[in-house]
Amino acid sequence: MKVNLKIGDLKPKLPIIQGGMGVGVSLSSLASAVANCGGIGVISGAQIGFREKDFAKNPLEANKRALTEEIRKAKEMAPNGIIGLNLMVAMENYDEFVKIAVKEKIDLIISGAGLPLDLPALVKGSNVKIVPIVSSLRAAKLIMRRWMKRDSRLPDAIVVEGPLAGGHLGFSKEELVNKTSQSLTEIVIELVDHLKEEELDIPVIGAGGIYDVKDIKEVIDAGASGVQIATRFVATYECDASDGFKQAYIQSKEEDIKIMMSPVGLPGRALENEFLKSVETGAKVKIDKCYNCISKCNPAETPFCITKALVDSVEGRTEEGLVFVGAKAYMLDKMVSVKELMKEFEQAFE
Repeated sequence: MKVNLKIGDLKPKLPIIQGGMGVGVSLSSLASAVANCGGIGVISGAQIGFREKDFAKNPLEANKRALTEEIRKAKEMAPNGIIGLNLMVAMENYDEFVKIAVKEKIDLIISGAGLPLDLPALVKGSNVKIVPIVSSLRAAKLIMRRWMKRDSRLPDAIVVEGPLAGGHLGFSKEELVNKTSQSLTEIVIELVDHLKEEELDIPVIGAGGIYDVKDIKEVIDAGASGVQIATRFVATYECDASDGFKQAYIQSKEEDIKIMMSPVGLPGRALENEFLKSVETGAKVKIDKCYNCISKCNPAETPFCITKALVDSVEGRTEEGLVFVGAKAYMLDKMVSVKELMKEFEQAFE
């Protein structure tokens, strides 16, 4: 299967993007390893400075410093690779993080958890590629229309994230629980057909629930130019999360994976644990400190602090925190290297 993914002047050897996973799951170690294997490695900018000493006192400065360092480290470790940054639109200080990424000459910015309507203006004058994440043709049309009207710019690629993804999802909780939303391949086909009708040459990247070669082929056959995969990269030696976090994925069962409501206001897919059971019963987790992570979050009303929940889990306290996973995380059964994993995926294109 011959597939050539081109995002502007970026041409990865393999049409595989490693999905950005926060907090601290995909940083410079994982991103550089993927980039060195011919894919596109992606750092997650979500609360990236959580390991900095002054994070609790000054999260903004800690995040800005860590973002600069992680981009520099990734580019140093993968000097010939392609490094991207995933930024959630819902983040506080989104604009500032985009500007840092531009200054550090990141190759591309992938942005979801909201509509990145201001992204073109923020990267203007740079060579940074911009890639929105959508879960419907409607959202893609809205973004393209707004970008053209305001900035005479179209996306360099579009990531279509289906209902089987991990983390924050662009569907209603009812659609996800009742499995009534469109499938990934259905949305990909709709978007690819629309772009052809409009004579727009924009690559479509399929994401969400892509586990193996069969899944990759299915998405490519639907018309996608590449795939974005996240969950599989958690169970790799190079993943930046703790071993405890990785083991939670490996030891999970299908029935452990639940749909929950995140303080971000979006449904998410996560592993059921003591923390999630408590939250789902309506218990409010005491919030001692606000890290100013989400623009619409009110500490007085939110059921729990998502920053603390994600930091706890990535550091290995997986029963006390929130463990976001893709729908097929239960299929993982062992640790592998990024090189082994990329070799497996490569078979889809041979």
